[in-house]
Amino acid sequence: MSADRELLPDIIAAVQTAGARLRKRFDIGSRPEDLSEIVAALRTNDTAVLELLRPALETVRPGAGWVEDELEGGALPDGEWWVIDPAEGNINHVHAMTEWSVTATLVRDNEPVVTVVHLPLTEDTYTAIRGEGAYLNDVRLHTSNKSQLNSALVGTGQAKPAETTETLHCIGRSVTAMLENALVTRVSVPATMQLIQVAAGRMDVFWQHSDVRSGLVAGALLVTEAGGTVTDIAGNPWSAASPDLLAAAPALHAAAVEVLTEALR
Repeated sequence: MSADRELLPDIIAAVQTAGARLRKRFDIGSRPEDLSEIVAALRTNDTAVLELLRPALETVRPGAGWVEDELEGGALPDGEWWVIDPAEGNINHVHAMTEWSVTATLVRDNEPVVTVVHLPLTEDTYTAIRGEGAYLNDVRLHTSNKSQLNSALVGTGQAKPAETTETLHCIGRSVTAMLENALVTRVSVPATMQLIQVAAGRMDVFWQHSDVRSGLVAGALLVTEAGGTVTDIAGNPWSAASPDLLAAAPALHAAAVEVLTEALR
């Protein structure tokens, strides 16, 4: 058993326990009425989950750093870091929508090496260890076998509320290009909830014009370990330092790069 695999049961336990708390906070009648109410609910969710998750993970890997801001992007210092999202899809949670999860990823020298994504409403847990495959509960995951973009279900989304105008324009142009070339194009949040679909072979391509680590590192490792191809949008090798991300079934990757890079010229 690898050293990273030895960590996995404790990471799963920590994330599932935290997820149970977030599930108790889920209210199907929630209808926030203004921005201040939304922000307060988001922060309360994060705090409630972190009270359990942070001490548990710091016990699992005491020497690892901790990323304080879940919306941070760019390269991390060398060494090990916990990149977590206590409520990935928090905006969905506070609006009584079901696409949300709790994630924890150990990143080593800017590469994700172990990840756990737990969906409390379904009690499904996605896991991956670098070099050892990706799993949904105990079932190994494999990306899609599709080879034609015109049969592909693809998706993207907005990484954070305060995107730059340039980023928003990139999203718009890329969505238009995929609407013209793919079978169906989804635009939704959060990134992780689409990336697990790519890893499971249910979706075929996901891209995002963002470097927000907490939304990308877990899904990037899951897709890679499920046999998919993960790069930046230009087709270069991806790491936490990359400016954006493209994850695809292997036979669709080149076509996706071509469509997206042409759209952004």
